[in-house]
Amino acid sequence: MSVVQEQLEIRFRLPDGSDIGPKQYTAATTVSTLKECILAEWPKELENSPKTINDLKLINAGKILENNKTLAECKSAICDLPSVITMHVVVKPPSLERATEKSDSKKADGGICGCVIL
Repeated sequence: MSVVQEQLEIRFRLPDGSDIGPKQYTAATTVSTLKECILAEWPKELENSPKTINDLKLINAGKILENNKTLAECKSAICDLPSVITMHVVVKPPSLERATEKSDSKKADGGICGCVIL
């Protein structure tokens, strides 16, 4: 006897308001697999494109989803209502990494502050 996997239809809302999907995923699909699908289909014309799945955050029903969780584990009662679930995609800005590197180099150079007080 075969077990029927629950299918969820998911749309990913990108930061610019455009969408990827909707597409069907099984409840056993992990969040990291969803992020890999998003990376593969990311529009080339968008400026702030992620490099790895760690640059992405998926938000559903106000909660940030963890990479190692499955859709079944992340599913909330709110998700039972719509036929298509919309998950919001947040991209970690690359400037944060550069700012951290700059502040580390300033500390190594003697901690000179680059602040301007007006």
